[in-house]
Formats: sequence, structure tokens, C-alpha cells
Amino acid sequence: MPYGFTGKILEVDLSREKIRVKEFSEGVYRNWLGGRGLGTYILWKELGDKWEEIDPLGPENLLLILTGPLSGYYPGIKLCITGKSPESNGVVGSTISSEVAIELKAAGYDGMIIRGRAEEPKYILLVDDHVDIKDARKYWGRGPSDFLSELMSESHREVIELAGRSGLPKEPAILYIGRGGERKVRFASIMAKFVHAAGYGGYGAVAGSKNLKAIVVKGNGPLPPVANFEEYKKLLRDIQHQLLEITTFRAWGTGAGGYEFGYRTSSEPIRNWQEEWHDRKEISVVNFELGYWVKKYWGDYGCPVTCMKISYIRHGKYKGAKTDAPDYELAAYLGTNLGIFKPEEIIYLSYLADELGLDAINTGNVLGFAAELYEKGILSKNDVGFELRWGDTDAFAKLMQMIANREGIGGVLAEGTHRAARIIGKIKGIDAARFAVEVKGIAVGAHGIRSGEDYPSPIGYAVSVQGGDHTSAAFSDPKVPAGEIEAVFTDSAVICSFTYWTNFDVLIQFLNSVTGWNMTVEEWINQTAPRIIHIQRLLLLLGGPDIQWDPRVHDDNPPRFYEPLPSGPHKGKKANEQEVNELKKAYYEGIGYDEYGVSKPEVLRNLGLEDAIPLVKKIRNRLGLE
Repeated sequence: MPYGFTGKILEVDLSREKIRVKEFSEGVYRNWLGGRGLGTYILWKELGDKWEEIDPLGPENLLLILTGPLSGYYPGIKLCITGKSPESNGVVGSTISSEVAIELKAAGYDGMIIRGRAEEPKYILLVDDHVDIKDARKYWGRGPSDFLSELMSESHREVIELAGRSGLPKEPAILYIGRGGERKVRFASIMAKFVHAAGYGGYGAVAGSKNLKAIVVKGNGPLPPVANFEEYKKLLRDIQHQLLEITTFRAWGTGAGGYEFGYRTSSEPIRNWQEEWHDRKEISVVNFELGYWVKKYWGDYGCPVTCMKISYIRHGKYKGAKTDAPDYELAAYLGTNLGIFKPEEIIYLSYLADELGLDAINTGNVLGFAAELYEKGILSKNDVGFELRWGDTDAFAKLMQMIANREGIGGVLAEGTHRAARIIGKIKGIDAARFAVEVKGIAVGAHGIRSGEDYPSPIGYAVSVQGGDHTSAAFSDPKVPAGEIEAVFTDSAVICSFTYWTNFDVLIQFLNSVTGWNMTVEEWINQTAPRIIHIQRLLLLLGGPDIQWDPRVHDDNPPRFYEPLPSGPHKGKKANEQEVNELKKAYYEGIGYDEYGVSKPEVLRNLGLEDAIPLVKKIRNRLGLE
């Protein structure tokens, strides 16, 4: 077994209440690392033969909680959560800042595989080699501000009892779901603390479908040893020094983007992406900092960047609401995208997303979609139940509650923007998809491509194996360590992209110092990353059971991005269809897809993926290419 790993994965079968330990060879770890890569491998091997038949919200789906070889060693802490996504019907590596990652390793495991479905609400308690599936009925239906401290106290008492030694063990780490996950909202998050979320992928809904309220983990052992401790110490020290010099990001976090991405780069969603430019200074981060931040520097385990901020509303209508800064994505999607620019109202909606356990990006996206349909008279007051106007915070808050409870129109919107557009379009007899700003079932990040000034390339969302996920937008050239090639590493290693401010070759050196491998940048770019991407791609194209993707149609940007920007210094700019098609053709060739966007069998052979070739044949048959 390589250094940096425990070599063991804990399996919990909720249907049978059975526990066992699964082990993988060093070759599997070398080829797939951990996190997103290892999760993709496990899902392919266990479910690949019947992937298109697996209901993401059924008991056959797996919920994977995975660390990576750098979890606990690289500055900061991240955990990867994956499974068959209820949003895309593919595989999404959804990462979250959580001490569960280090507690798992300290307990002797590289991760967890959760199977089946419990008859009643449960939570899993893992303390070293002790595993218990416990009754969670009293916590069901409750949000974190109501139940989390109670669960922590109850679990901590049990941790102390199980420790059986002198001293007082620290409290455990917890993952949990809110009401959105319990009601199987397709974009529900798995949460940590009060404000951290694994949002993309909808894995809160997967946990809810399994009647799993929470996972509580405490490990009292050491981390696995590293291979080259002296080299590791030097690299760690150098990286920490670099991170400590990032003063601007430490001071502002991503929250500074609320004004900057609108005014400077014309790439911020406004009123469901109808515009992307504004000069509304009230959304400047300084107004959040001076009025609402009660903790300016906050980091998780081992993080020297401390880019997180805590906001709290002390007075007025929304008194008591607490959330993070909010970060840029929340400020954009629950702010400007809904025509809301007042800090306290954005904080309140962000807090509500946390309380309900909803992914704020996909929530804001579907709310904006609904509001534009209302604006254009496609949805009526009778359809919604009340007026839904841009800038009406209380109306959007009410609709969020309806989504989490699957009430009325909220039940349709709880299916996510892509499916909601299909349902509403069929009912109203229109093409509602032209108002849906998503790719393959997942809302695009709050970074538009029309101005050409933000980071996604014109095909970044269109060809990504994680759809609209802005954290894994593909780079136009798949043979450089950027974009998706880079994201696969951070999601598999597993590290935080906000503590990655060094050259990619240094990350590979860091990996080798921990594991004892001799991996090169070239090996990662040409072998390991493509191996993960190709299997993700095949499972995404298999899709099912309710939606399957045709790359000839769905490897594209949302229709809105082909409309010209109506205002600002980049007025008139839009995505160019000819350029998109040319870049897509070049990307296909570079990554190893055929002209239709399907993996080439010879490329799979070269990657050691011969067992995946039958999936290619199945996809080509469905697309009518055989």
C-alpha cells in the first residue's frame, strides 16, 4: 500500500444494516488517486453495466464519501462526495471543506461507500473501528441551526465513552442534509458546519433517498506516514509561505467578485442572465464587511488562507440570519441574478439556502428561470401562487421554501432548471429551454462567457464532463495542466483550489513526496486525468433513466449565451457559434473523442480501459451511429 493512504474503504449497507471493509490495490490508487477519480472508478465497476437503468434517487445508487492522497497533508482540508448525480445522471465530483476528511483518515479509512436505503431516518456514527447506524427520526425535518448542536452534543458524549482512555477527545466532524435533501430536491446539498456545502451534483438528494440524515466521524489515530518526510516538509513550508503572501484574497475572499465580475468583466448573472453588467456599488464587498461581517478570517483544518467570512444580521426584518461572506457565487445567484443588490437581503437568502440544505447556485438559477417566465407571462400568479418580481426578496424566499417542501410550483422547480423547463414547456406549449441557463442538467457557474473577459473558455461549460460546474470548466486545449485537467487533480487529490496558487509541477512533486510515486506532469496530462475524464464522459452519455444526452445537441452553451450583451462596455458581444464548433472539434481530437463526441476505442485501450469499450458501443447504438 502506498504512503498517504490507509488502503481501506468502509462500506455501510443501510438496507441490511451491514458493515464491511473494502480494500483496493496500490495500482487502483495510482491510476485513480482518490476523491473524484476513485469515485468514478468505483461507480463504473459497480454500476457501469446497468448505468442507464440506475435511478439516482433509488436504493441501487451509491453515495461515496472519499478523501484523497493529499487530504490532511496539503494546506486546508477537502472531501469529495460523489455518486450517480440526480442532476446530470452522470458522475460529479463535489467537494466540500470538512474535517470529516481528516477524521476518516485518522479512523483508518480512505472513505465510505453507502449502499441501500434505511427504513427509517438514520445517521452513521464512526469512531475509529466502531460503526453504528443510529436512529435519526428526532432530527428529521430540522435545519442546522435547530438540530446540529444537539447532534454534536449527543455524538460527542458517545465519542468520549468509546474513547476508553484518559483525556477528553475533541468533538467529531459531521456531514448532514437539510429539508431539501430529505424531500429529494435534485439540487440539494450535503452540508458541513452551518455554511459549507457540496452543492453540485445533488448528493443531498441521494442521502435523502437513503433516509440518511447525517454522518458523524471521529478518528483518534495518526495519519498514514508520508514517503519522503524531509522533501514533504520543505514543499509544505514553501507552499505555506506563498499562501501567507496572498493578502488580498485573505482579506476579501471571493466576495469581492460581487461588484468586480459585474462592473469589470461583464460576466455576472443579472435577472437570469438577461444582462451581465452593472455598476451597483451597494453590492461591493466593503458593504458586507463593514455592516455584517462578525468574523473576517476563518479557515478549516490546516488552512493558512482563511478566505471565509461570517456574516450576521443583528437588526431589522432579517435579524438572526447568518451565513458566510456570502461568497461570490451566492452573492451573484441569490443577489444580482434575482435583481437583488442589498447586502442584508442577499445574506438572508444565502442563510435560507443553508438552512434548507439547497445548493445556492442551482437554487438561484432555477429561481431566476422562474422569475423570467413570470416576467414574460409564461407563468402566471395563479401558477406561482403570488407575484414573482425581480428584487422581491420575500417572494423568492417563499419560493425557496416551496422548492424545499416540493409544494405547488416548487415541486416542478425542485427537479432543477433543465427538467423544469421540459415540464413547463410541455404544459405551456412553448420552448422553455431557451430561458434555461444550464448545461446537461447543472446550472452554469456565475461566470459568463460572452464578454470573453472571465475564465471559462467558449466551450468550458459545453464539453465539461461535469456540465455547468464552473469549478471544472474545460480548457480549450486538453493537453495543458489547466481547466478540467487541473480540476480532476484537485478533486481527486483532494485539495482546495483556493490553496492552490503554485505551479502544477509543484503539486505533482508534493503528491510524490507523500505517496512515494514518481508520477510526472506528462503522465497526469496524458494518462491519469484522461482516464478519469473518459469514464466520467461515458457514464454521462449513458445517462438515464429519465434523461440521456446527445453530444451533437447538448455539447453546447445555453441559448442565452448566443444573445448579445445588452449593456456595458462589452455591449453586443456574444458567444460565436462557429468559434464554439471549431474549438469543440479541436477539443474532441485532443482529448480522444470521435467527431461525435464519443470516446475512441483505441484511446481507451491506450489508457488501459479496454473494459469500457462495450459502453462506447452501447452509446453509439443509442445515438444511431452504428
